[in-house]
Amino acid sequence: MHTLTAYSNDLVQFFDFIDTQYDGMAYTEITGTMVRSWMASMKEEEMTGKTLNRKISSLKSFYKYQIQQGHVAKSPMETVTSPKISKRLPSFIAENDMEQLFVNLSFTEGWKGYTEKMVIQLFYATGMRLSELIQCKENQLDVSKKIIKVLGKGNKERILPLSPALALELKKYIAEKPAEANGNSYLFVNEKGKALQPKAVYTFVKFYLSQVTTLQKKSPHVLRHSFATHLMNNGADLNAVKELLGHSSLAATQVYTHNTIEKLKEVFSKAHPKA
Repeated sequence: MHTLTAYSNDLVQFFDFIDTQYDGMAYTEITGTMVRSWMASMKEEEMTGKTLNRKISSLKSFYKYQIQQGHVAKSPMETVTSPKISKRLPSFIAENDMEQLFVNLSFTEGWKGYTEKMVIQLFYATGMRLSELIQCKENQLDVSKKIIKVLGKGNKERILPLSPALALELKKYIAEKPAEANGNSYLFVNEKGKALQPKAVYTFVKFYLSQVTTLQKKSPHVLRHSFATHLMNNGADLNAVKELLGHSSLAATQVYTHNTIEKLKEVFSKAHPKA
């Protein structure tokens, strides 16, 4: 849904530009040069390469459809190339900072704080996505086997291991749910017994992470990155990390090896006499 809205906004923005710069020229007469001038105007606004690429993709899809419908013979996008994006390494929280979060930080009193602590623990212990955690039901947890089943992208199910302590803590959490949650099968609920909302989770994750890290990004996804990076730094197999994260290809997981290399460089520079 978000993608459709973004694509629609991209097209509206492009045709507004054409309307202003070229007196509302028909889309059948638009050239590659005009598209490039639009791109140049966005670069001046310091738009990221990733956003630019999505806008180009929106236009390519639009013209592909127009060719299929027989409205245009040739796409102006044939001469437009997408800008190269420099891959950013995933932001992650240092292991000792994560330790500090659970050991030294006091969470809000009552059910609210209990839920917030459990959510952050599960994020870091499993690397699951925000949507996966919110949608998690009680019956996806198997305390005796110490596993939790997750429904990921493309409705693909994966099984994630839990520590004995966390499995028991989650069992205790379910048993202590407020009376208002009666009949609500979601694993995590707020004080009113309702399923958690993404915005609320973002807010409290950001609040607690800001107590232990100066990272600019403090989202639930950073906890996923931290989970993967800490596994890799401690010698986990790349394929195993791929399965735990629910990545469809190894390429997506390989980005975490870069963080491991950076850590090795740091260790080398500190420990080697010739560094």
